[in-house]
Amino acid sequence: MQTNFSLAQLANADIAEADRILRTCVHCGFCTATCPTFLLLGDERDSPRGRIYLIKDMLENDRPADETTVTHIDRCLSCLSCMTTCPSGVDYMHLVDHARSHIAETYRRPFADRLYRGLLAAILPYPARLRPLLTLGVLARPFAALLKPLPGIGRPIAALLDLLPKRLPARPPEARSGIHPAKGDRLRRVVLLGGCASEVLGPDVNAAAVRLLTRLGVEVVRAEGEGCCGSLRHHMGETAASHADARRNIDIWWKETVEGGGPGLDAIVITASGCGVMVKDYGHLLSDDPAYAGKAAAVSALAKDISEVVATLQPLPNLGNAPKLKVAYHGACALQHGQKIHALPMRLLADAGFAVMPVPEGHICCGSAGTYNMLQSELAGQLRARKVANIERLEPDVVAAGNVGCIAQIGAGTTIPVVHPVQLIDWATGGEKPAGMR
Repeated sequence: MQTNFSLAQLANADIAEADRILRTCVHCGFCTATCPTFLLLGDERDSPRGRIYLIKDMLENDRPADETTVTHIDRCLSCLSCMTTCPSGVDYMHLVDHARSHIAETYRRPFADRLYRGLLAAILPYPARLRPLLTLGVLARPFAALLKPLPGIGRPIAALLDLLPKRLPARPPEARSGIHPAKGDRLRRVVLLGGCASEVLGPDVNAAAVRLLTRLGVEVVRAEGEGCCGSLRHHMGETAASHADARRNIDIWWKETVEGGGPGLDAIVITASGCGVMVKDYGHLLSDDPAYAGKAAAVSALAKDISEVVATLQPLPNLGNAPKLKVAYHGACALQHGQKIHALPMRLLADAGFAVMPVPEGHICCGSAGTYNMLQSELAGQLRARKVANIERLEPDVVAAGNVGCIAQIGAGTTIPVVHPVQLIDWATGGEKPAGMR
């Protein structure tokens, strides 16, 4: 794609990066075949290629974002299916991130939208704030339908309530900060990212990861002081805040490395695939920060999805604890498209004794996408219905999904239990039966 940025514009590092990305696009349109919003809406501006044109026009003309551009960028899930499909290797992820940052800086949203986004940014990254509010939300969940007709934030709040479980899970002992020693000889030492919403909506997932890893000879550190990986605010265009989140986590984890004066780390393990994409990208996000560039790159190199770590600890002890269940595997977008991990979780589940079935149209997003199902509830609902229909066609006993957002999103649309693969593998190798299946 030809671009026409001025030399003055290209002096800006972000614009120079956008220019490089834009120039790799060859207008082929392969991305339109796998873009969820284009499949639903049929509007070229709701495809990656169309959004690239909108972003190019906005940035080249150095103008504030307008309502049309914002509408179509907001509808993007950042599922990154387009990057898997693209034959030219267009780095759409960083281009749309830059567009969102530009929107946040130059566009004034309607009051209700600003209020709701502000509340999400101020609450979701903080478990201590999120838990009491979601506890109230669980009580209010039966009244969600009454909120939908209300103007302003009525529909978004109702969409949030619809995602909540009937009760919030209790915080298990494995969620406590500190060191969880390996059972037997210590083979590895890792930090396990607790996350933010994950600690409230799905603490059983990280608890299962701790049990499994320690059973396999891994010492697990739950680091005191870490917090949100930054992705929630990052995808809302709040670049400064998301980078501050990244720096805080880097400082906390660095103390555990040999270079930081600690005992050393073999990996930073992440169970939420969306967080995994973000932490693996710290090196890129902070590459222009002289104080953090080196440490950020080292942290990104240590970041691993839980499946990547478990795969190095095989063979798994198959104790025959879990029955021969049919598992429908949903590949979270951040895992298969963002981290390029597709078959590995299915192989681990099969090794643990489960009959694994990939979900048809597995490359299409379920509609979760971080805060997307709270900000674009109508489109997210359509994608969930499509995903659930494909899952139920398989008639599985349980659904496995490697991201807490996908678990909540899919679980809100079906009676089939939805759990994380690590919970099933933990169960099969001597751990507890997943709470969602009891």
